[in-house]
Amino acid sequence: MAGIEHRQVDGDEAGMRLDRWFKVHFPGLGFGPLQKLLRSGQIRVDGARAKSDTRIQPGQTIRIPPLGVDSKETKTGPIAGRDLRNSPDGELLSRMVLHEDAKVIVLNKPAGLAVQGGSGVNRHIDKMLEAWTNQKGEKPRLVHRLDRDTSGVLVIARTRGAAQKLTAAFRERDTKKTYWALVKGVPRKREDRISTWLVKEQTPDGDRMRIGKHGDDGADHAISFYRVVEQAGQNLAWLEMEPYTGRTHQLRVHAAHIGHPIIGDPKYFEADINWSFPGGMQNRLHLHARHIDIPHPDGGRLQVTAPLPPHMVQSWNLLGFDENAASEED
Repeated sequence: MAGIEHRQVDGDEAGMRLDRWFKVHFPGLGFGPLQKLLRSGQIRVDGARAKSDTRIQPGQTIRIPPLGVDSKETKTGPIAGRDLRNSPDGELLSRMVLHEDAKVIVLNKPAGLAVQGGSGVNRHIDKMLEAWTNQKGEKPRLVHRLDRDTSGVLVIARTRGAAQKLTAAFRERDTKKTYWALVKGVPRKREDRISTWLVKEQTPDGDRMRIGKHGDDGADHAISFYRVVEQAGQNLAWLEMEPYTGRTHQLRVHAAHIGHPIIGDPKYFEADINWSFPGGMQNRLHLHARHIDIPHPDGGRLQVTAPLPPHMVQSWNLLGFDENAASEED
């Protein structure tokens, strides 16, 4: 840099630590040199001395002395954090997009693709989002997750500020998530509320949830709602399900708990000896995050619907179910 520069803090940087702000904007500036500049008062916020843990706010001005390193915004080429939509990961993500604006991206996640990394997971959404890192070096952020074998609506925050607001909406349950499931048999009650305590257990096949009791070590309360949309005789039913809480595998465990496990569920479907998988259907999890209604970070509400994955379209066609029989506005 040729001389002293002054930069304003962006709206999406509210509450960020000053040292983190420099890490984002000047990744080449080491910890030691930054501390030296802060101690000597060469870096200032709104004209006042600041410390590395100072929390900055939108509209504040940061005084930046000559640093001898490049700003991330002035770099060129893909390494600088361009939107790499032509990369393999970027192209695949682009095909999933249901909604996109300056703050939020909504994807239709395919069944079988993990949201985050884990044991034996080589490719996942979180890693793929690096292809969409912006000019400031910000990678879009996950604000919730779906099971690997569950398809459908996945909300992504483009910015730090949007992530804070969207995460708060999930935490405060100011969201409405609607899932479609195909289950074994037909529940006696056409619609009902399921309320249990769930306990996570470690198994050789990964985490598994079981029904517990209030007071059990690690037990979390879980509430789900369902209604029967259509049925195929007494063999199969299409349920519209809404999780009020957001526990691991919640809908899958709750469906099994009421005696109507989700078709193709490798963890929770325990069929009796006389039951056989319907011919013409794929033995894959029939659970789809169909619709979400969530507050938009800029105000108002965002409502997005995801089309069914191919294996569920095949099953719906085989059973003669009409997708229009369920309304996302219910």
